[in-house]
Formats: sequence, C-alpha cells, structure tokens
Amino acid sequence: MEIKISAQDEFTLSEKEIKEKQQKIKNVDNVSELRQDLVTGDWVVIATGRAKRPEDFSKNVRQLSNDDSNECLFCEPEKTNQEKDVLIYRQDDGDWTLRVFPNKFPAFSSGGEMELLSEGPYFAVSGFGYHEVLVTRDHERHMALLDEVEIAEIFDAYQDRYLSLMKDKNVNYISIFHNHGKEAGASIAHPHSQLMAIPVISPYVKLELEGSKKYFKANNDFVYEVMVEYESQEKKRIVFENDRFIAFCPFSSRAAFEVWVMPKYQQPYFERTNNEDKLKLAEVFKKAMFSICKALNDPAYNFYIHTAPCDGKDYPYYRWHIEILPHTSNWAGFELETGIEISTIEPEKAAEYLRKWL
Repeated sequence: MEIKISAQDEFTLSEKEIKEKQQKIKNVDNVSELRQDLVTGDWVVIATGRAKRPEDFSKNVRQLSNDDSNECLFCEPEKTNQEKDVLIYRQDDGDWTLRVFPNKFPAFSSGGEMELLSEGPYFAVSGFGYHEVLVTRDHERHMALLDEVEIAEIFDAYQDRYLSLMKDKNVNYISIFHNHGKEAGASIAHPHSQLMAIPVISPYVKLELEGSKKYFKANNDFVYEVMVEYESQEKKRIVFENDRFIAFCPFSSRAAFEVWVMPKYQQPYFERTNNEDKLKLAEVFKKAMFSICKALNDPAYNFYIHTAPCDGKDYPYYRWHIEILPHTSNWAGFELETGIEISTIEPEKAAEYLRKWL
C-alpha cells in the first residue's frame, strides 16, 4: 500500500485532507516514520517496524563503573591529590555536600591565550580553556535519587561556576554535562558532573541558534515557544510540568525515552535563572530523572545543558534547555553513515510509560 504526502501536497491540500492522509498511513501496520527536528532540520527514524514494548527497555543491565567506595577518588578528594576546590558547599556541621575542582586529566589546559595553529589548508587553535568536576557527597545516591533541594543546589553550583568562567575573554561557550554508567562514559561511579569552558561554540548548539533565528524570520514566532505551547496543550508527550518548566519526550526523539526539560518562558541564558525558578526546575528535573530511573531499571544516561553562548552576542530567539539521553541502543552503520538516528519506540508511548512511574 503506497500513500505519499509530498511537499506540494502541504500547500494544495486542506488541513483536514492532510490529517486524513496521515491517518491512513498510521493505520498501515509497521510503517516507520521519518520525523524532522523543528529547530535544526535533522531527521530521525521512529522505527515502528522494530518497535519494542516500553517494558522491554528495562531488561538492559547497566554496566557498573569501579564502584568500590573505599577506593573512590571522589569520596574524599583532598586525600587523592586533587587540586584545590574552586567551589565548596558545606552543612552547618562543616561536612561538605558539593564541591567543584579542576579535572586532574583535563581535556583543555587553563592559563593560556588562544592562538592560531593553522597548517596549510587546515584551521586550528590552541586548546586553552577550563575543565572542572562537580562532585556530590553521597557515593550511592545519583541524580534520580536526590531530593529537589539537593538538585537545586547542583543547579546553583552550575550557575556559580558558569558565571565565574564566562568572565575569561577566551571563553565563548561553556558545556555542562553529566555521565552516568560506563556506556555513557563515566569511568568513576561516584556521581559527578563536568564543566568545560572553551573558545568555540558547540556545533549542535550553533545549529539550534541558526534554526531558531531562521524559524522566527519565516514565522514571526519563537520556535521553542511554539513547541512548549503545543506539547503543553496536547499532553501526549509530556512527562511532567509545573507553572515554570516542562519535561517532555521530543517529537523527533533521537533515542528511546529521550526527555527535554525546558522553561516555559523565553530565556536564552541558563546562567540568568533566578533562585525561585531553580527550585521549580529541580522539581521537574527530579520527576523526569526518577521516572527514567524506575522505568528503565537505572539505565546509563547522559544529560547536558544547551544554553546560548557567552560570547557577548545577543540570541533573543533561543531558549536554554536540558537534554536527557538514556543509553538504550548503539549506533551502527546506518546511523554512522547518515547521521540519522533510529529510535525503536514512539515518543508518545515513551512519555505515557514514564508518567506511570510518577
């Protein structure tokens, strides 16, 4: 059965006719979908022909990193020759709850000026920047198991370090990310995040910046505002929301159970989040992380903050957000060759399943 909706159809058919064609496609068994990211234009495949039941994903067992707390480098960092803390939060009794220090094996070297290192037709610059590690106190309780106040403290520390690092004239972008599990790149089991302050802007964020600006010029509307309003109205991809933030499985999810956490207000810059909103953010983020942990049996995952660069330019069309990517599959030939990722569950079904664990 062949049913096509061409680009020309979209301009000549009524909305009702388009929906009727789409419904006919959905009624055909095992027809995969190619979905396009509204901001970047990237494509993903929702492979219903390979579809799994939501509970199938919980059968994956996360590989454990070195999990011996007696030999943990982060339980007592001062005893393992870590560099001096650049930030530390303490309780009234003097014990620490969170600390940030320079990475012992940094990907970027601090204390230098960016220099051109071009060779022939190739362009390069020196890799000066900052690479820091943020560690929470408890060896066993990872992000999904922390309470909202503890999570808000982590966001507060992210913001504190961001504001400090962005002052360096060589820093134009700050990457904040968290790896959980060996498959996600965590070589140390103790919960920790990383911050990298670098002179160049993330290529993926650059795509989002360009896409959001292009969408505004074409539609006279903010693309992230359109997304949030639609998802909040439709409800089918929402995991959890409050009056200030929303967690949802993106329409064009790149991986099974991918979740985005996004403010409901137009704000390009994460570092400008106020204290009240950090608590609201912590509530929604906690719900998202807890549901992923329970639904997928504590999977390996990465999350990272996408925010506008700190290069002194204005980005009014953008909106900062957090992307959470559980490790539910591995890239193979098609993904590596095309850059098009394949997800084996519809984000609508993923969100419905995650909500059950709340």
